[in-house]
This record gives sequence, C-alpha cells and structure tokens, in this order.
Amino acid sequence: MEKGKVVTLEDRVPKIKQQRKQKANRRLIIYLSLFFIMLFLIIYSQSPLSRVSGLTVSGNLHVTDEEVITLSGVTKETSIWRVNEEKAAELIQQHKEIASVEVQRIFPNSVEITIDEFKRIAYIYENGNYYPVMENGKMLSVLDEEDSLPDDAPLMLNWKNGEMVENFIVELIKLPESIIYSISEIHHTPTDIDPYHITMFMNDGYEVSATIRDFSDKMAAYPSIVEQLDPEVKGVINLEVGTFFKPYDTGGEEEEETDESDR
Repeated sequence: MEKGKVVTLEDRVPKIKQQRKQKANRRLIIYLSLFFIMLFLIIYSQSPLSRVSGLTVSGNLHVTDEEVITLSGVTKETSIWRVNEEKAAELIQQHKEIASVEVQRIFPNSVEITIDEFKRIAYIYENGNYYPVMENGKMLSVLDEEDSLPDDAPLMLNWKNGEMVENFIVELIKLPESIIYSISEIHHTPTDIDPYHITMFMNDGYEVSATIRDFSDKMAAYPSIVEQLDPEVKGVINLEVGTFFKPYDTGGEEEEETDESDR
C-alpha cells in the first residue's frame, strides 16, 4: 500500500469473492476426483476385470505348474483383491518338495508364484523303481512310470538295509554339491570285514572304494586326490584306510599312495 492511499471496502470485496471462488473450485475438483476414483474402484472390484487372468509359476523343476496353482487356492475366478499372498504361500509350501515360495500380486489382475525346490541328491533304485532322496534327507515316493530315467543325481543300488540308507544319506548331504553330482552310481557292497562298504562310479571315469563311516570327511578330499592322478589312467581310488590308487591296467598289483599332507 502506498503511503497515504486508502483502500475502500468496495475495492476489496471483488478480490475476496474471487479468492473464495477459486478455493471452492479447487475443492470441487478434489471431491470430484475422489468420487470418480472411488466409483472406478467399486466398479473394478465388482467386475470380471478384477478377476485373476494370469497365473505364472517359475523356479519349479519337478513340481508341476498345475500342482502349485492348485495348492495356492487361487483360480481365475478369484478376485485379485482377495488373493492373500502369505496364506497362498503357506498352502504351497505344504508340498514336501518345496523349500520356499513367494506369491506376489501384480496389478491389475495377475499373480506370480516363485518356487525354490529341495534339490534331489540321489535316487534309490529298487525292484525296477526309483525313489528320489532330497537334500533335507527325506525320501519321496516312487517316480511315475512315464518319468524318464533320472540322470540329475547319483543312483543308489543294492541298498536293502533302511538304517544303512539313513546313515549314508546323513553323510552324503554333508558334501558340496559339486562332489555329490560328480558321482554316477553308489553301490552298497558289504563285506565280511566291513558291512558298511560302498563302491562308487564317478562321472570322470574313476571308481571309489569307501565305507559309510566318516564317508563325508574322506570323500571331501576327492577333487584334490584326482588332481594328483594322471587323467589318462583310470582305476580305483581306495578311501577305506588311508588313500590308495590302483590303476585298472595293472590288475591291482601296483598301488600308488596319494599325498594327503596338504589336506
């Protein structure tokens, strides 16, 4: 205000009215926006548009997508708003092959399920059937006939004694995966001297003679033992007492004791 200038009431009233009108318009816009948003949400939640239209499963190898989706309880008739992620995950994780699971709603109407299965570390072969053994030590029921011959884990053959199986699995799961999956076959070959004796055939062509007792401790040294051997000369690596190597072409008459001083 300039010095000495007086603003009359008549001059101020139009400005006040204009300001009030602008505030009223802003409120109206806000209320209308909220109204239409709420109206849209109500219509969306009650319409088929809110039903789950996409169900995707990832990370599963042996458990089928259909099994996972059925366990989740989510169908294409389920409203995306009614999908309880934690509850669905709990239901799916009841499957004995599933270690962990994450369920996530993806708006507007999709659900993504991410699975982490227990790894299979062996297959017990008995009477023409294969029984998977998982990394948590649990054995699954027999594989279906239509399943292909398992080749993703070692085969266990001639294991008749259930206690022996349990003892060996306890030892096997202690090993690094790299060693477990380097084994092709594990035969229980008891002797009069050692009822715990086993014979293994490795993917790299070597044969291993060992015993269940302290198996994991001795087998953990396998990579360093093989490093000391001529890869062109295959034979039997004996881990029962000490560590010895018998080449096949010598008929077992010559033995080479490997150096374990570094282990």
